[in-house]
This record gives sequence, structure tokens and C-alpha cells, in this order.
Amino acid sequence: MWSSGRRALQDLMLQQQTAVRSFSLSPALNTVIVERWWQVPLSKEGRPPRLHPRRHRIYKLVEDTKQAPKQKMELILAATVPKLGVRGDTVLVRKSAGRNKLLPQGLAVYPSPENKHMFEEEIKLLREGKPEERVQTRSGQLTVEILKKSHLNISRMPSEEFQVNKEVVCRQFKKKLGVFVPPHALSLSFESVKEEGDYWCEVTVNGMDIVRVPLSVVPYVDPSAIYQKQLKARIAQAAADAAAEDEEAAVNLVDEAAVKLVSDAPVEEAAVKLVSDAPVEEAAVKLVSDAPVEEAAVKLVSDAAVEEAAVKLVSDAAVEAETAKDSVGEAAAGVSAAEEEKAASTPTSPDTTAPPSDSPKKD
Repeated sequence: MWSSGRRALQDLMLQQQTAVRSFSLSPALNTVIVERWWQVPLSKEGRPPRLHPRRHRIYKLVEDTKQAPKQKMELILAATVPKLGVRGDTVLVRKSAGRNKLLPQGLAVYPSPENKHMFEEEIKLLREGKPEERVQTRSGQLTVEILKKSHLNISRMPSEEFQVNKEVVCRQFKKKLGVFVPPHALSLSFESVKEEGDYWCEVTVNGMDIVRVPLSVVPYVDPSAIYQKQLKARIAQAAADAAAEDEEAAVNLVDEAAVKLVSDAPVEEAAVKLVSDAPVEEAAVKLVSDAPVEEAAVKLVSDAAVEEAAVKLVSDAAVEAETAKDSVGEAAAGVSAAEEEKAASTPTSPDTTAPPSDSPKKD
């Protein structure tokens, strides 16, 4: 009985070990490349190498494919796919897109030698056939889209021999737009020109699509640093001159407004009436010629919005004139009230001197 129970326990343990072993031997999703930290010594001929029980089980990581960039899948399109290509184009796509979309839907096939040969023959027949039967390639479609959005500018060189012809335009296409245009695929609206202006040219892409590209001959601009520095200095000087003219015009406008406000009739009469009064005169002079107001006016004149500053200053000057008028009236009223109060506070003393007595003075 003891032996049978022991045998059953051993069978159970073996089953558990087998299950664990099958789980541990399942294929991993990623590959990790390692090497032994300690090199295994050479063994004798015909004998296995002798491994150390602990030292030769220490490994160091060489490469983890999980962190490596994922490679793309190469496919041949069996149908035209927007933003990817046309039938027969070889493209590189993500593995997920190829396996989940292109291959199941029949939009692409694997680039096997048989498929490559079949599509090469098909493309050759299409290119040699009639123009109506041809199909534009994906690169041709991209070239057409780029040319439709382009505008070619050619700088007019400071030389008497300068002229714009077909060879110059082809070189400028390659230099400015990065598009190679052979001479036989380019047609100009002129043979050669030297004058500045706007023109146009037509480019034929793969003998199928014709795109009209605007072309302009512009003045030459020296790209050197010295010229650019001088150009910036000229622009800055012109901006400074314009700002100075605007500031001067604003100052003149403010002066005219101030003169107009100072020559106002009621204010002038009040000033003439109170000329003899020293405190009121000083107050009027202080209000009229207030230094902070002038400094604020000059500061506001130098602002970029010259017209708004001038309008604001004119309105402020009008408010100040009204304030000065009110303060002058208050000062005059205060002075007259003070004089009346002073006159009222000094009473007339009665004459207490007795008339001369006729009686003789006693000894």
C-alpha cells in the first residue's frame, strides 16, 4: 500500500514537471541574443566541452530584438491604392498594414520572382501601348502634384550675356524645386528672354500629363553676408526716417491744438482779469505750463500709434483747459471772499477822546 501510494505520488509529480516543461518550452515572441561571460575552453577531439557548473551559466546581453526598429514589409500592389501607388508598384509598408489590409483584400501580393516577372511584363506592355491605355505611376502622380503647386523664380544675373532659355529653365527646376525635367519634356512660351517679367512653361510627365508652371524673372539679389547686412541697415534707416516724420507731424498737430486751446476767449479774459493777483497768477501759470503734462505729451507723441496719441492729447488738453478755467474761477472767488472776510473782521473803534476842559487844573 505504501509502495502504491508512493508510485502514484511520483506519477503526479512527473505530470506536473511535464506540464511546466511544456509551458517553458513555448516559443517566445521576441528573440534575445546572449553570449557566455566566461569563454568555454577547448575540448579534446571527439569529446564534448567541459562546462563549469556555475561560471559557464553566466550570460551577457548582446542584442534584444524587441528594442530594434521594426522592418517594413515589401509588397507588389495588385491594384491602385490611394496615397500608396498604382498596380505594379513595389512598396514598403508596415507589417500590420500588409497582413491585415493589403494581403487579405487582394490589393497586394508578395514579391516572389514569378510575381515580379509578371508585373514587369505588364508594365512594359502598358508603357509601349497607346497613350490612352497608359497608367501614371505613383512617382509621376507625386511629381504632377508638386508641379501644380510650384512657382519658379529665376534671378536675372547682372550680365549683358544673360538670357533665359530651355537649358536655364531645366537647371533652375533641378536647383530650386528638386525636379529633373529633360529638355524634350519642357516647352516654353518663348525662345529666350532677357527682360524681367512673368512667363509660363509646360512640363510633360512620363509623356502623359502636362502641367503648366508659372515662371518669373526677378532682379538679382546678392546672397553674401555683407550685402544682407547693408540691406538690413538701409531698411532700418528707412523705418527710422518714417518714424521721425510721423513724430514731427504729431508734435506739430499737438502744438496747433495747444495754441488753439490757449487762445480761447473765456480763458483769456479770466487770465487778464486776474493778472494783478499774484497767487492766482502763479496757479494759472502752474496749471497752463505743467511740466509733467508736457513730458507726458512728448512721451505719447513717440508712440507708434501717432494719430491715436494726437487725438488723446487734444482731448486731454481740452479737459485741462476746462479744469484750469474752473480752478481760476474758484481761486478768484476765494480771493474775493477772503478780502470781504478781512474787511468784516476789522470793526471801527469809537472816538473816546474827551473835549478840552475849561476848568483850570488844580495844583
